[in-house]
Amino acid sequence: MFANFLQLIARRPHPEVARGAFVAEVVVREREPRHPKVERLIFVCWVLIAVKHVAIIWACRHYPVPFHQLWINFPTWLLGALATGIYLWRVRRN
Repeated sequence: MFANFLQLIARRPHPEVARGAFVAEVVVREREPRHPKVERLIFVCWVLIAVKHVAIIWACRHYPVPFHQLWINFPTWLLGALATGIYLWRVRRN
């Protein structure tokens, strides 16, 4: 560590650093690959969101609560749609 610091102060590059300072190859992929496991997880999460929506609607109709069901369901749906949209945008963009 101190040897590298002294070389930095003296402005003399290490011989091995000078040889490996160039990039040999860069590979750029145009599209992100699709991930079947991630898409299956997204589907399972949407099923769980739907089950939660039904449970919240049922609970709000059967018990006196001082708020509307959308105060709980809408943010859940919005974040799920945002996450799904970001994934699909990254996978399918050109």
